[in-house]
Amino acid sequence: MSSVESKSNPKGSGVRRFAESAGIRRKFRQEAMVKWLLAGATGMMLVPLILIIAYLVFKALPILSVGFLLDNPVKGMREGGVWAPFVGTMYLIVISLAIAAPIGVLAAVYLNEYAREGWFTRIINLAVINLAGVPSIVHALFGLGAFVLFAGLGRSVLAASLTLAIMTLPVIIASTKEALASVPMSFRQACWNVGATRWQTIRHIVLPNSISGILTGIILQVSRAAGETAPIMFTGAVFFKKVQQGDMFPYGLLDQCMALSMHLFTISTQVPGVPMELPYGTAVVLLATVLLVNICSIVLRVYLRSRKKW
Repeated sequence: MSSVESKSNPKGSGVRRFAESAGIRRKFRQEAMVKWLLAGATGMMLVPLILIIAYLVFKALPILSVGFLLDNPVKGMREGGVWAPFVGTMYLIVISLAIAAPIGVLAAVYLNEYAREGWFTRIINLAVINLAGVPSIVHALFGLGAFVLFAGLGRSVLAASLTLAIMTLPVIIASTKEALASVPMSFRQACWNVGATRWQTIRHIVLPNSISGILTGIILQVSRAAGETAPIMFTGAVFFKKVQQGDMFPYGLLDQCMALSMHLFTISTQVPGVPMELPYGTAVVLLATVLLVNICSIVLRVYLRSRKKW
């Protein structure tokens, strides 16, 4: 041990050489306070959610069963299950996702990777942000005018899916653009320096390293599309439609369909004499459908994120 170390630490290595000052201890206390404050805010958000889910499940327990999912509504929708609305909801989610996801991702790629900075690009970005906050009833009226009347699709699965796709497109564009922007510019420059084209760089470097963020926007799209009532009420959802029990493909693209959100609204407000547990059971199925699709997307996102090299 040197003489300097002996003077600063006369009792050996068991004593700390540098003591914390009052300012450092104050910063640590502030850090701990902020940590617990944020944890408390997270708990305040989760506790009501857990209580709501628990309340819905408790109220729906008398009717929840496999038969409730696989049976169709009967006796004026006062009895039976939710098979027809469940399949209709899956139709709307899958078709709207198939329309909105590719268009949204490609638009975000153009805006982030190709478009030059200027007044026109700024207007487009502002329009995307503003469209994300437009109320769903406005999208419903647009879908009614554009797809049902002008395009001649009528009230159909396709018209409702297109309306949902238009409604959720800004969220996908915005989240994808942020995911692409999170990829370091040095990755792109390294590819360009070895002779790769811009598209090769996007395809092999940028998109694979931003896929988890892109899936986040798609997850938000799925949740919103499954729970919306106004857009499909005007464009494709029907009060009641009889389908074959267990039929996975009961609707055509130009047919009207039932949907869980519309069905829940109908039996809760329009049909008298409905057993109390039936609306709660429908709400639980709708919630479980959204959670199931989200869980599948989250698992895929975690898997893809684990393969990132940085």
